[in-house]
Amino acid sequence: MTRIALTSTLALLAAPAMAAIEGPLVAPADLEAELGSDIQILDIRAEGEDGFAGGHIEGAVNAPYGLFRGPAENPGQIVPADQLTETFRQLGLETDQPVVVTYQGESVTDFGAAARVYWTLKSSGFEEIAILNGGLTAWTEAGYALSTDAVQPEPSDITVTWDDSWTASVEDVQAAIDGETDTTLVDARPESFWNGQQSHAAAARPGTLPQSQYFVHSSWFSDGPTIIDASAAQSLAEENDLAGADGLISFCNTGHWAATNWFALSELAGAENVKLYPESMVGWSNAGYEMANVPGPLRSLWLNIKNTF
Repeated sequence: MTRIALTSTLALLAAPAMAAIEGPLVAPADLEAELGSDIQILDIRAEGEDGFAGGHIEGAVNAPYGLFRGPAENPGQIVPADQLTETFRQLGLETDQPVVVTYQGESVTDFGAAARVYWTLKSSGFEEIAILNGGLTAWTEAGYALSTDAVQPEPSDITVTWDDSWTASVEDVQAAIDGETDTTLVDARPESFWNGQQSHAAAARPGTLPQSQYFVHSSWFSDGPTIIDASAAQSLAEENDLAGADGLISFCNTGHWAATNWFALSELAGAENVKLYPESMVGWSNAGYEMANVPGPLRSLWLNIKNTF
């Protein structure tokens, strides 16, 4: 063996193995088999003892969900690209390496956090992304260990340029309401929100977008917090006339539940031109735009009192 060949062989042995993760979902067994490769694992839980510090997948970096969200008065707001750039640099993220998003997996609701982070990463230029199906709950139930070792990533030099291919703007929503496009508006919230019986605390008033229909985010789950596979998602989308829609905008209160609908339709069912309206009803209602299913004054007063206590 020549010196050059020997050097090349040693370099390959020293380098981390290339990951073989195929998204958009990854099962615990498949992720465990790839630990030690060049996968970037993001744990989006809070950093305390009840979250990341209490135990995480070996090599995971803590990236709390709040880093991917807007302010309290408008949580669904997109984080500016320059702020994402700084965050991703500190997390050591690189767009040419696979990313796996992990979360607790305690309910169908917290999958929305993983889906929102996935959507943010995809819109930021990442192409190889997967969500750990079932989260840390599924991981531990499968018998895999957790680590409490701190991870200090080496900062990267990433620069984020936002791709709005999967983002619905206010103008997109208004065009759908006005009938200027054939886009379907889909409310991911339970029916009680859609019909104005409930509202988010940060919303100006109850109600939904005009011309919208609802398809509850929890419909994509059949085994606790584990989301259905691509084949089942395609069937469910077809049964509910969502797969062939000429454009679809998913919304909810703050772009959390809506991220699950976006993920299931876009990434699993393979529907085309599916967008997420990130600010959703909190942003829309506080801007004073037209709404449907808004209750009358007395009903609104009662709902405000009910939602306060």
